[in-house]
Amino acid sequence: MPEAGLASADTGEADVGDVGVAEVLAAQARLRPYLPVTPMHLAERFGVMLKLENLQRTGSYKVRGALNAMLAAAERGDRRPVICASAGNHAQGVAWAAYRLGVQAITVMPHGAPENKIAGVAHWGATVRQHGDCYDEAYAFAVQLAEQNDYRFLSAFDDPDVIAGQGTIGIEIAPHAPDVVIVPIGGGGLASGVALALRSQGVRVVGAQVEGVDAMARAIKGDVREIAPVSSLADGVRVKVPGFLTRRMCARLLDDVVIVREAELRETVVRLALEENLIAEGAGALALAAGRRVAGKRKCAVVSGGNIDAATLATLLSEVRPRPPRKPRRRTGEPGPAAEPADAAARKSTPVAKRRPTANLSPSATISAAAPSPVQQPVSEEEFTW
Repeated sequence: MPEAGLASADTGEADVGDVGVAEVLAAQARLRPYLPVTPMHLAERFGVMLKLENLQRTGSYKVRGALNAMLAAAERGDRRPVICASAGNHAQGVAWAAYRLGVQAITVMPHGAPENKIAGVAHWGATVRQHGDCYDEAYAFAVQLAEQNDYRFLSAFDDPDVIAGQGTIGIEIAPHAPDVVIVPIGGGGLASGVALALRSQGVRVVGAQVEGVDAMARAIKGDVREIAPVSSLADGVRVKVPGFLTRRMCARLLDDVVIVREAELRETVVRLALEENLIAEGAGALALAAGRRVAGKRKCAVVSGGNIDAATLATLLSEVRPRPPRKPRRRTGEPGPAAEPADAAARKSTPVAKRRPTANLSPSATISAAAPSPVQQPVSEEEFTW
């Protein structure tokens, strides 16, 4: 995997605050022994390449940032218990990383968090505390506990080590040479890290949010009011206030932020399941839902997580009727319909009784005179026009 381009590029433009390309490369070195590279998948019906973080450990990209932060803390000699606030995926990442590294972990999750995510945290031995009705209330309680008990609070997004860990996704995408990468935005850790990794490669990075759950889009425009997010299938990105570090990074590094309707998001989750055989949660399908609004010949969308509640998925599959997929675009180098010879067309239009008899040919002459049928050559993914 080419890293020289990232390391040798002029990173002055990309570095923001306390995290830069060098930190992303260091995170990749830390994570390599623990986390395999997640696959890329060509979704032909969408015309988009997918980075399948729903196949990551714990079913979400969040484990990258959590594990990198804990490994970096261990290098600095910090072995304090870790506490975090999360709607589910960050908590599972922290729990798994703590289990692997032998660190005590406490997770604070809001009431109403998906049961499958709570069970996933408990499975890895972390302590689960439920508090508040949204992420922001759970966050405030977790910070209070950290101050009272000298725990290390690990933010889900507003932490340099977490951002660097999420940025390793960008390093894995880079060899596939997309011209634009679409990422979902909640607090902004994933978008900041991926944009940081790909900016020096000349790749456009576009964020995606849902109507009424668009705190980052408003913050970039200067509106920093705390507005309660509406209820959404994308529970993993429902935050009132994005991170302070990530807000600055997204404003500087992102090329655009696209707002998606809730109906589009629901339809995309169903289409992923039915057409691509991929299970994604609401936030996980958000980038792909925004793909139709983003121009690009080689588009890549990050499927950030697949931890959807079974009952929710069953309801979507029974209620949502997706539109028929668009007609496929012709692939580069694929032959079109063979042109019909003029004499054959004329013979079709002439009544059988009026047709002239053809010259008598021996069977061998007939076979030798027949033109060989064209054979369509297989088309590789590289030749496919996205």
